[in-house]
Amino acid sequence: NNDPDIGDLLKVVFMPNYNVTLAELMIPANDLSEHISTAGMEASGTSNMKFVMNGGLIIGTMDGANIEIREETGDENMFVFGLLTEEVDAARDALKYGHYKITNESLDEVVNQIRTNKFCGADVSEPIVNALQPFNDYYLVTRDFESYMEAQDRVDSAFADKTEWIKKTILSVARMGKFSSDRTIKEYAERIWNVEPAPFVPSSISYKDPSSKGNGAK
Repeated sequence: NNDPDIGDLLKVVFMPNYNVTLAELMIPANDLSEHISTAGMEASGTSNMKFVMNGGLIIGTMDGANIEIREETGDENMFVFGLLTEEVDAARDALKYGHYKITNESLDEVVNQIRTNKFCGADVSEPIVNALQPFNDYYLVTRDFESYMEAQDRVDSAFADKTEWIKKTILSVARMGKFSSDRTIKEYAERIWNVEPAPFVPSSISYKDPSSKGNGAK
């Protein structure tokens, strides 16, 4: 945030105590939402749906709900990167046993800057660097890094064309109808809960005036 070269262009903000109230302010304001969990970990849940419904585009892996969102909005309206689920296990083994070497100058520079405690103390930097070693990189951060950076280049190119970007957002919002809560509850009822809908009878619902005091007993 204090970097003189990019301080007026990029800010990193941590929102403490994130909750629905904060989400109601943040989600409608987003342009791009990152959902970058390792494929197959099922860690991209419903927040990505909320972002897209509110006009944001996704940069993400083929994990969790990202897969369904791409099916609905179209590959051209998402910025997909990274390994696929069926490739993950073999990629882990290849890194762990030295059968695949990561050669990326940008990644090397990032790791070296972390290692030299440029951003934090050794108590924080050492676990990060250790987690990025090939034999420890369970989440394949280093393997997906180059693909991630290429996806970010596609984001930059797309965002520069405002008309095309707006077109992507409008099409994405228009194609998100599948993710309505009505459809979701209906399918849960049919496939999981095995219950049938019951007609709503207004007289069957009792109502208590919240302004009334006590229960009427004397």
